[in-house]
Amino acid sequence: MTDILKPRDAKEVEDAVRWALADDKALEVAGQGTKRSLGRPSQTDLTLDLSGLSGVTLYEPEELVLSAKAGTPLAEIETLLDANSQQLAFEPMDYGPLLGGSAGQGTLGGAIATNLSGPRRIKAGAARDHFLGVTAVSGRAETFKSGGRVVKNVTGYDMCKLLAGSWGTLAAMTDITVKVLPKAETEATVIVEGLDDARACAAMAAAMGSSCDVSGAAHLPDHVASYFDGLPKPEAATALRVEGFPPSVKHRKEALAALMKSFGPVALLDEKESRALWRSVRQVKPFAGDAARARPLWRISTAPSKGNAIAAAITPAAQMFYDWAGGLLWVAMPFADEPDAGSIRAAVKSIGGHATLVRAPAAVRAAVDVFEPQQAALRALSKRVKEGFDPKGVLNPGRMWAGV
Repeated sequence: MTDILKPRDAKEVEDAVRWALADDKALEVAGQGTKRSLGRPSQTDLTLDLSGLSGVTLYEPEELVLSAKAGTPLAEIETLLDANSQQLAFEPMDYGPLLGGSAGQGTLGGAIATNLSGPRRIKAGAARDHFLGVTAVSGRAETFKSGGRVVKNVTGYDMCKLLAGSWGTLAAMTDITVKVLPKAETEATVIVEGLDDARACAAMAAAMGSSCDVSGAAHLPDHVASYFDGLPKPEAATALRVEGFPPSVKHRKEALAALMKSFGPVALLDEKESRALWRSVRQVKPFAGDAARARPLWRISTAPSKGNAIAAAITPAAQMFYDWAGGLLWVAMPFADEPDAGSIRAAVKSIGGHATLVRAPAAVRAAVDVFEPQQAALRALSKRVKEGFDPKGVLNPGRMWAGV
């Protein structure tokens, strides 16, 4: 018996789940496997490899809509969109290099299943906000459809929002429809130099509250600044991105620079430098190198006003930087195989937010909570939802929480 099932179409996905049900087997749902080491270790018998379900099935640039099979590489989709001056506005990051894999291997299904988003999250939202429709196979081996090709298409339950971020625990998606948006003609970045974390968070709050329509706000402390591309100096930098038509970008860049001068020295990045910088932020470049991969990595989301407080409560030896105007912290712990989950969870619990252990050895991920622990009521609800879609626990059992 092979340990991999690789269906060629949606009907074969349904057949594979039906066989697993009949033989009491559990399936790991995967595309290219770029996020296999993210989450709790697999508790499955076989892998349901969806990488064979690949290809764009519908693209209407004028209607800003694209449908593709779940295993379609994001790189293929982004190349197609770029040729039409369009983009996936949620700016999905590539987990491959961060987890020791190759770049450019992530799939559309993986992006939706994990609800990916990059620096533009503060303006455009996450993957679920652009998720219009889906065809999927539940753990009952039943094919179902939800949504459609327009934004206002929901009657009853919005299954798309439920599947986004479910990590393949509810259904195996086979075909996905997403909203696409025009790509900005140009961009620029305003850099405020030399700020400490607290002052940087205040500067980002001021920028987000202005009329400059900021599409990216990140603070890169001095201990990691040298890893980022495009920066004029290897010192602490608070980066603020504006995108759009050239005259608008020029005006907003100048207005933002004038506003930021009260916080510290200001530098400006042109389009080429700006794109390089935000690509580094999106790919979490400081923590994706070979030397960094042995260190546990956390992803902490909180209210932007509280990011600095959480950072201050974490061991000073950790390396970190801020995205989402201070609402997202990437934190690399100082010692290999030691995630210090107790202090991370305590800081998040006292201040507010969610922490995910993105990278750690399998034994560590089996011993600690990888995702934010759920309170009793939410845990009971999650279990009921899982039982509704997958009563026998066929699909990715225990991937997020034990017993779910």
